[in-house]
Amino acid sequence: MEYITLGKTQSSVSKISLGTWSYGGAATSGTQSVGWADQDDADSNKTLLKAHDLGINHWDTADVYGDGRSEKIIGNMWNDISRHEIFLATKVGWDMGPYNHWYNPTHMMANMERSLNNLKTECVDLMYLHHCNFGKNGEYFDDTMEVLLKFQEDGKTKFIGLSDWSDEKIMRYIYKVNPDVVQPYRNVMDNNYESSGLKDYIDSNNVGVCFFSPIKHGLLTGKYKSPPKFKEGDYRRNVEAFNSQDIIDKLLENKSKLGSKFHNHSQPVMHGLIAPLLQDAPTGCVLLGQRNEEQAIKASELGQSISKEDAEWVKELYNF
Repeated sequence: MEYITLGKTQSSVSKISLGTWSYGGAATSGTQSVGWADQDDADSNKTLLKAHDLGINHWDTADVYGDGRSEKIIGNMWNDISRHEIFLATKVGWDMGPYNHWYNPTHMMANMERSLNNLKTECVDLMYLHHCNFGKNGEYFDDTMEVLLKFQEDGKTKFIGLSDWSDEKIMRYIYKVNPDVVQPYRNVMDNNYESSGLKDYIDSNNVGVCFFSPIKHGLLTGKYKSPPKFKEGDYRRNVEAFNSQDIIDKLLENKSKLGSKFHNHSQPVMHGLIAPLLQDAPTGCVLLGQRNEEQAIKASELGQSISKEDAEWVKELYNF
């Protein structure tokens, strides 16, 4: 396993880090599917143990993944794994509770305390604001930051982070938050890391960066030959690209091209999808969902460097 220094945190974390959204299982919010179907707790437990054995030392979760289920699974690991061997990140913000906006101070603090209880730890390494929806005019931002910084001052998180699906939203608040780590959505198909200005900010300020959904929920691997049908409660039901036969056909073609280009790698397609994201992010890692031991083993084989020319070649393949 290869490691990077996660920016100004000065923490050494695995380039391929473990995303545990799926460990929350299937879930819905109103009529929308927001979880992952068919995840077994026993598989999650075995995967965490295997990931640790393989040197994957950065685990990422959130309070809303299965309404705490993912956090609780991780919290039950400390009888077998030393808590201090894991760089542990969680998030707050997607549970509105009975309030009319996402970051009510009382509810936010209660959820962060609940995360500590779920994770069976007195302090997490990193607490993210899960999104940048601070009100129409940002009117809830100041209260949100006051609560987060108090949590840090009380010694309950070492570092603070900022996440969102939109790089533009992150850029709107990044100067005010001054995060230690940023978690943006990025893959070779959906990639405005540079054009948004986020890359320049991160490089200039030695900020850690963790890219989420680096294979677009598995779609980019080219494993689908036709639009799949996901169960109720599975977030992938909401991703329109899964319903496009044209996109699926193109991804099948690209799978073959990556297989030929990187045939000397044990995981040529995954290497081709992941390495370009790390090539231009020296303080960066990717959060790769690993749902079973086999996926953890395959993940541990990734993280090698790639030339800038090869990275640009891959990105161009997915520019359609």
